Amino acid sequence: MIIDYFIIGLYTLALFVILIYSLLQLQLVLNYKKAKKQKTKVVQKPADWPKVTVQLPLYNEKYVVKRLLNNISRLDYPSSKLEIQVLDDSTDSSKTYTEQLTQDLIDKGVNAHYIHRTDRKNFKAGALKEGLKIAQGEFIAVFDADFLPQTDWLKKTIPHFNHPNVGVVQTRWGHVNRDYSVLTKIQAFALDFHFLIEQVGRSLGGHFINFNGTAGVWRKACIEDAGNWQGDTLTEDLDLSYRAQLKGWKFTYLKDVVTPAELPVVLSAARSQQFRWNKGAAENFRKNFSAVFHSKALSPKSKLHSFFHLLNSSMFLLILMVAILSIPILYIKFQQESWDLIFYILAAMGVSTLIFIYGYWTSYKDIYGSGFVSFLKFIGLFITFFSIAMGLSVHNTLAILEGHFNKKSAFIRTPKFDISSNTDTWKGKTYINKKLSVLNGIEILLFGYFIYGLYSAYYTQDFGLVIFHLMLVFGFGFISFKTLFSKA
Repeated sequence: MIIDYFIIGLYTLALFVILIYSLLQLQLVLNYKKAKKQKTKVVQKPADWPKVTVQLPLYNEKYVVKRLLNNISRLDYPSSKLEIQVLDDSTDSSKTYTEQLTQDLIDKGVNAHYIHRTDRKNFKAGALKEGLKIAQGEFIAVFDADFLPQTDWLKKTIPHFNHPNVGVVQTRWGHVNRDYSVLTKIQAFALDFHFLIEQVGRSLGGHFINFNGTAGVWRKACIEDAGNWQGDTLTEDLDLSYRAQLKGWKFTYLKDVVTPAELPVVLSAARSQQFRWNKGAAENFRKNFSAVFHSKALSPKSKLHSFFHLLNSSMFLLILMVAILSIPILYIKFQQESWDLIFYILAAMGVSTLIFIYGYWTSYKDIYGSGFVSFLKFIGLFITFFSIAMGLSVHNTLAILEGHFNKKSAFIRTPKFDISSNTDTWKGKTYINKKLSVLNGIEILLFGYFIYGLYSAYYTQDFGLVIFHLMLVFGFGFISFKTLFSKA
């Protein structure tokens, strides 16, 4: 009996926190809808364009560096006001290749500089900080290796620094290989929600948003005033964003300026990216939330949004907890008929799922259009996305726990392969991690565990969680299959 109370208590707590999180997400959706009704403000172009430094942090990017440099060199901006810093920490043959490509730009009259570090201290944050020491620009634009800004990108973003307290202008990410595979489709699906709903919703609500590590511009004075780049978390972008906003700097988000980039096509690459983002968010909660909580300038509502913003990756831990406990819950419900009221209340908390569906449908239809056929496609993608996200929950939970318990690890970059179509030319290239781990074994075991959950529904004649368990079987089955049998 005591163990029953313990299981129901944990299960209820997890569902309750997820419900609160979903209600805050609903508020962001409503803010987004309000923002859509507002007229776009016209900003005046400066009479004299300021000097801009474009920083390109690289690490072993031999497949995309040529595409990147060719693209950046075509930016439409006064050449006398533009500087390009190639911040290359490479340790493989791409170093010589990147240095030669940079020299080719210099020979063509481009104001470019090749900067190489041998120690990779503080990883990307260290490279950006090193470049900032000698950056000539008043503004600092940052692009990761797979990003392809339009030629007029700087002329669309720089005018938005029209007030001295604007510290950052962030643009929305696009996806050059959105439809390449199931894996890229669900990544795009999740990122579209973040860049349309969350960023716009937080911005309109006056809550903290974040620089997304790339495809944005910083005022150099803002970086320096906020304490510069620091490498003690794996998401240095989120860290600096919070420190800057705590100092009073304002961030501007441009949802209509889209900067295309390449999504990971290999499961191991997507895993490493998810690990870094989720662990980094947890690290930032440890580092920055105390300052947020004690800030006198922030409203209680903004503090609550910041709490869940910094903890949003920790939802994976709660989802995994709910999933694992859901099978014992079936048997407790089967044996304790007098507890029906409790289980009705728990079922009512499932409204959070409907809220998530509403939120993701809002972003999906704004990209693909509304209508019955579009909605059916959305439902299929939503189920696939949530299933695979739950399949990744073990891996992401480890990242979250390492972040909260301050276990340090290296910055693992996400490999890119110059993919913009549904070709398989990337297969067999280097940078692909094929090693198996203990976590992979746990994922396979959970695949079997949730198959048992389907049997449990039949045994208890309680089919209320069948769809949930089917999604878990698919999610963990997909991850296990891709891990064991993918040739990539």
